[in-house]
Amino acid sequence: MVHQLEEDEDHHPLDPTSLAALSSPLKIRPYAAADWPGVWALLEPVFRAGETFPHDPGITEEEAQVAWVGQSKAVMVAVDVAGAVLGTYYLRPNSLRLGAHVANAGYVVSVHCRRQGIGSRLCQHSLQLARRLGFRAMQFNLVVSTNSAGIRCWRRNGFQLVGTLPGAFRHKQLGYVDALVMFQGLVEGPKP
Repeated sequence: MVHQLEEDEDHHPLDPTSLAALSSPLKIRPYAAADWPGVWALLEPVFRAGETFPHDPGITEEEAQVAWVGQSKAVMVAVDVAGAVLGTYYLRPNSLRLGAHVANAGYVVSVHCRRQGIGSRLCQHSLQLARRLGFRAMQFNLVVSTNSAGIRCWRRNGFQLVGTLPGAFRHKQLGYVDALVMFQGLVEGPKP
């Protein structure tokens, strides 16, 4: 899937409205049904923007819940001390049966909390969880080439660019843009 991490986490000054998130400890925990309103508040503007996820920008809340939660092996949320949802990710098999040993994940961070490393922490957490769940690798199938902050984050966290899909994403503002396939092995030792 694709990933929403707008703005460069390393090179832009912090938004003063997000300083509270920095001073509060961040906890990444399993999603609970009561988290849905907070998760939907993160997902809705990202899906509507049509810039990083392939979902219909007119997706309903119910459809989004099935796509994010119902079709996933694990869903996690990043919350502050007050329990506010600041970020989320899903983890699922990238393919069926004979390809199910490769994980796929999608991430969203609150617009008010970007550029603070939350996306990177979610990525690192998802890699650890994928290993614990027995996945042998993680693959991102459709990283939109215009999502430069996401691409930098994934590279910093060990992902390699393994392919470019010319014009594979229909960006709501820019039209057809390239999508990248990124990959990271999760097991040590010789490859079969």
